[in-house]
Amino acid sequence: MLSILMPAYNEAQSIAENVCETVETMRALGIDFEIIVIDDGSMDGTHTAASQALRAWPDRVRVVRCTRNEGKGNALICGALYSRGDHVAFLDADMDLHPEQLADFFTIMDARNADAVIGSKFHPRSKVDYPPLRRVYSFFYYMLVRSLFGLPVRDTQTGIKLFKRPVLEHVLPRVLVKRFAFDLELLANVHHFGYRIAEAPVTVNFTRVCSRLRLRAVWNVFLDTLAIFYRMRILHYYDRPERFAVGHDRAAGSHEIVVPVVIGE
Repeated sequence: MLSILMPAYNEAQSIAENVCETVETMRALGIDFEIIVIDDGSMDGTHTAASQALRAWPDRVRVVRCTRNEGKGNALICGALYSRGDHVAFLDADMDLHPEQLADFFTIMDARNADAVIGSKFHPRSKVDYPPLRRVYSFFYYMLVRSLFGLPVRDTQTGIKLFKRPVLEHVLPRVLVKRFAFDLELLANVHHFGYRIAEAPVTVNFTRVCSRLRLRAVWNVFLDTLAIFYRMRILHYYDRPERFAVGHDRAAGSHEIVVPVVIGE
């Protein structure tokens, strides 16, 4: 079974249609699945709109509502807590990346004996409508990540990923970043603990690049990246098993997960 986690923030206009399209796509592919929509504290009624898809597909869709906007990473961690699949996929709710691509991710996972398959805009077979400025940012970020972490991937940020469940169960409790560099912290730890990561080509249409790419966000990603390096290489924070034992009280406020309300169990 595949659990598809779809974090959404202020997506009321399109979320119901996009979730229903994802349902139809997975049914056509013959994949057993569930879709968990995580409303990340939206102000526009995203959870209400998503509930339309829940009513249409009550056996396939669940909606989790976080009471505050805490970032995409926090939303994905919340969604993972409610997932039941042997495999877990991350999928952006805006459909810039169509869910039909997940079929190829499974093929690559089997062929490469991979524990995680991530979409890469830099894959030679990717089809990407990619603005020059964003391409420059991505290239320099790739060089930074490569030098700091030795990650064997060229792109950590693309919003479609597939994991075997045990990988996330091992790594997600260690993740502190909830907003700007969540993907990097997750993948750096996947690699750090010896799991195999493979890249997959993607077809991407950036529909809202101008509204999403901000210099402040780029700066915050840079700061979070340095913090992850400090924790991993200097403090060896992620290697301390006592921090992640069942029942251990992790007091760091940045690690707190907003308690969600689940609609449609």
